[in-house]
Parts: sequence; structure tokens; C-alpha cells
Amino acid sequence: MRRIPRGLAVAVGASLLLAACSSGTTTPAESSTDSATDSASPSESATDAAPVRGNEDLVIWTDDTHLAAMQAVADTYAKANNITVGVQAVTDTRAAFITANQAGNGPDVLVGAHDWIGQLVQNGAIDPLQLSPDQVKAYSPTAVRAVTYDSQLYGLPYGVESLALFCNKSVVGDTKFATLDDAIAAGQKALDAGTVESALNVPVGENGDAYHMEPLFTSAGGYLFGKDADGNYNPDDLGLDSAGGLAAAAKIGSLGEKGSNVLRRSISGDNNISLFAEGKAACMISGPWALNDVRAGLGDDGYTLQPIPGFAGMGPAQPFMGAQAFYVASNGKNKAFAQDFIANGVNTVDSMTTLYKMANLPPAMTAVRDSIAQDNPDFAVIAAAAESADPMPAIPAMAEVWQPLGVAYADIVSGADPTKSMQDAANAIRTAIAGS
Repeated sequence: MRRIPRGLAVAVGASLLLAACSSGTTTPAESSTDSATDSASPSESATDAAPVRGNEDLVIWTDDTHLAAMQAVADTYAKANNITVGVQAVTDTRAAFITANQAGNGPDVLVGAHDWIGQLVQNGAIDPLQLSPDQVKAYSPTAVRAVTYDSQLYGLPYGVESLALFCNKSVVGDTKFATLDDAIAAGQKALDAGTVESALNVPVGENGDAYHMEPLFTSAGGYLFGKDADGNYNPDDLGLDSAGGLAAAAKIGSLGEKGSNVLRRSISGDNNISLFAEGKAACMISGPWALNDVRAGLGDDGYTLQPIPGFAGMGPAQPFMGAQAFYVASNGKNKAFAQDFIANGVNTVDSMTTLYKMANLPPAMTAVRDSIAQDNPDFAVIAAAAESADPMPAIPAMAEVWQPLGVAYADIVSGADPTKSMQDAANAIRTAIAGS
């Protein structure tokens, strides 16, 4: 994925948008053309310099992969309100934003993942949104929970993602599985027949993958962080070494290399999708980012896609849900414009449809999600999976989880004692949270 060096953050105007967006269907606002072009970045030699805010009435920071989509929505708002709007693509968007916002030269609006919120709030970098309850009702409840922190709404979600279960029709048939055990059994039958090399691909690798293991862990009785009465995650309630967490670790161990050998360290983020797309795996757990490769390898009708089912007789599988959202910078120069842009410029069916089409993410607005269900059933499935998932914890403590929990999963899959591995991970995480 291409990234623009931090010193080359650019306020992109109409001419650059037309070059970047091959569809050419968006008409840039005339009022934003000159100023956006004039506020280009410092020289290329300044690669270590901090991003520089553009001089438009409203400045938006995003990453380069979502640049064209944000520019299209910004141009429409600029024209309707007779103001100038600049969109800048910034590498390391979150870290750069926190620094620039503290210095008073950051953007008015930030676009990024919902799990940034804890750190952004901790740094006083974003303001709560000024949206009515009726406006909020237009969005997926899970997406709204994802952008709510300490019971306050900080972001407007536009796209969601979650893990789902892909299966190869030519291997296991055109069926939706009631349980994960059923999917594994169908895959194992094909494996035994020599048709495939893997019954179920779940990325593990040498260092583990806590993100992809979450649906298995939750179905088998585990939880990561507990929640208070309002649904906020509680970093003091770590559930990895609870009774349910240890039982889930044992279940994962039974699927590992010294158990049924369904889970293997030879399957990692590097080959999970490619092996499935090449027809070498019966089923796979992955997300919407896998769709292009899967369609190219198996054909548009060569696979099934469904929310991940739970284990037989156990709880539902709850993967992490992710949301992309818009935020108001606490030190933005034009905060009134920023609040209005999000409430009245982004928060429309037309804008959310544009973002869905150009950012290529399942939509968070339910009206748009319903409208695409027939034409893009895969995105409808992902959106449904996200709705029943748990938002990725946005609390700062989450930064301490990934490495030790991933290592614990890799160890358990390799045959190490599940109880000790999970207890060691829990102790390491608690120590890291206490010291942070």
C-alpha cells in the first residue's frame, strides 16, 4: 500500500483529484481549486518535517488510500457553502495529528479508525460531536458503539469491517454452515481426500494473531476486557485468565498442531488469503480486504461468505468490528465548520453513498447498507457480521494486548500448555497496563 512521506503531505485540489480518480464523475468545487493547489507541501527534501496545514477555510486530514473519497465529499460541501476545503493525505496520520493539533497547526477534521479514539481523547485531541439522537439512529448501532467513548459520541462512522467465513464451493459445496465444527468437518473431509492442503485457514504464524483468533476465543467462552453498565470497556477487567478464558485457550489448543492440526503456525497473514484464493484451503477466516483476491482466484461465484458461526454447543463467535470515522479536532482553527461539515455535509445518504463507492468499505449508514444489499451481497454479509461483532476496544490499554496475546496463541497452537500460556500473557498485559 502506497504511503506519502510525512513531509510530502499535500492539500489536493481539483486537478489532482481528476488524476487520482479514474471515474471522473465528481465535479470539484470551483471555490476550492486555487487555494488547495496553492497550499501544497514543502519541498521533497523535507521528508522528516511535520505535515503543514493548508490555508483553506476547512482542512481535513486522512490517509492516501481514502484521499479521493474524502475529496469528493469535501468538494460537494465546499460548493454548497461557498467556502474552500482542502484534503491532505498524511502518513502516520494519528501520530502526526496529535503532534500538530497540540501545536495548533493541525486540521479541523480528522478521518481514521475508531480504535484511535482512546489515545485521541487521552491527549485531548478531539471534541465530542454535536449530533441529535435522530441523526445517530441512521447508523448501525455497533458502529455507533465503536465511536462512543466514555459514553460520549466522538466520531461519525462511514464504513465498517469485520471478519467472516469464506468457503470454496467446489470443495465443500454451496452451503452456509450452522457451526464452525461443521465447516471444519467439511474441510477435513476434503483434506483427507487430498483435495486441499488445509481444512480451515486462520492466520497464526510464529508470533500469533490475536485479531483473527478473537472469534474462536469468544465462542469458546473467553473475553478480552469486561464492560461497565454503559457498555464501556474496563481495562481493569482482563478476561484472558478467567475461567472462560482458560477454557477457550484449551479449546484452541485442541485445534492446534498437537490436537486436530486445524490451526497451524504455517498459516500466517502472508499466505492465508493466497492459499485460499488458489484453491488450496477449504475455508478461511478473513475480512473484506480479501475479496478482490478471492474473486480473482475462485471467480465471482466460486465461494460462499457468511458471518463466522460459533462452535457447536458454545457461544456465538464475536470477531472484532472496525469502523472508519470522521472526528473534530479540538484545536482546529475552524471548529464550527468542522462540526457542520460532519453533521450536515457527511451525514447524508448522498455523501455516505459516495464514500461507500469510492472508499470501498461496507457502509455504516443503514439506509445505504440496505440499498446495496442486492448489488453487493458480499458487503451486506460483512456489514451483518460487523453488526454482531464487538467493536475493537478503543481504550489505550489495547496497545499492550497484541504482542503478548499473539505470542500466547502461537505457543498454544504449537502445543504449549494453554493455561500457563494464557496466564503468562495476562500477567504481562496487566503489568504493561499498570506501567503505562
